[in-house]
Parts: sequence; C-alpha cells; structure tokens
Amino acid sequence: MIAIEGLVPRVAAKAKATSTALPPAASAEEVAAAEAVLGFALPPLLASLYREVANGGYGPDYQLLPLVGAGRTVLSDYQSERSSSAEGETPYWPAGVLPILDWGCGMYAAVDCRSETATVLLFEPNAIVDDGAAAWFVDAGSLAEWFETWLAERGWYQEDADEHDDVAEPTPWERAASRIAE
Repeated sequence: MIAIEGLVPRVAAKAKATSTALPPAASAEEVAAAEAVLGFALPPLLASLYREVANGGYGPDYQLLPLVGAGRTVLSDYQSERSSSAEGETPYWPAGVLPILDWGCGMYAAVDCRSETATVLLFEPNAIVDDGAAAWFVDAGSLAEWFETWLAERGWYQEDADEHDDVAEPTPWERAASRIAE
C-alpha cells in the first residue's frame, strides 16, 4: 500500500512543475461542506490532495476538476450525472462514484468513494447500448496507484502508451451492474 503522506508532496511537486497556474487549495471547511452535500466522505487521499495541493487544475491530461467553486466542479458533475442517470431509460451512474476528471467526449475518471482503496474507474458512455454497466472500467485499483501511474508517466492515456509493455489497459468493472442497481 502506498503511504498518503509520501504521495501528496510528490503530487504537489509535479502539479507545480506541470501546471501554469494552480488554483488555491480547498479549505477544510470547503471539503467538509462538499462531503455534507454529497452525503458521503471523500477518500482520505482525495481530500488531502484538494486541501494540500490545489482545488483541481493538475493531474493526467485534462486535469482534476475543482471540488468546489464557480462553474464545473466535482459536485456539479456528480449531481448532474446522478440526475441524468435516474431520469433516463438506462441508469448508468452509481451512487458514491465521484467524477474527478473529464477526459472529453463524455468520458470521466471517477473514484469509487465506497471502496476501501478508492478504486479509480473510467466511465465511457459510448459503450452504453442497453446496459449502463457496460460503460464502466477499472482504471486503477486505488487512487494512490492512479496518481503513481501519472507520476511515472505510464498511463493508458499517455501518447506513447502503446510503446510500453507495462501500461495497463482499463478492464470492465465487475461491480458496475450491482452498484447501479442500488
């Protein structure tokens, strides 16, 4: 298991080195207020990153969404996806799965806030035909692993990913159907 204490400073260093202007970090009060609105706690690592690094604006390619603030946020996207999922013919967004990064084309990196490891999932809406569960893939077994992959520049999203044998492709999320049905 990767220690949060050691990971946060390394993520902060890379965030500062790769982002032109990081937003200020979210306050402890803002994180607590976000958790109250969501109705569940953020995984400890995610909460630490928002409090200690920045309120989004760093990370793989398209960068983390802000947790709180004006415009698009983790909160607004979660509420929007949950609402659209509930209103549509094919439910697709499980409770407790928080979108943290918009890959574009409707795709998200999302964190399962109910898993002990904060599993990082890939949501690919183009895979939905008759089953919302078909849109969900495991990107990393934990949020810590996901950030380690970013730090090592070995993610599937890297331009040269196909040149490396050790780059893991996302795999179907076996729990998707049961979680969507809850």
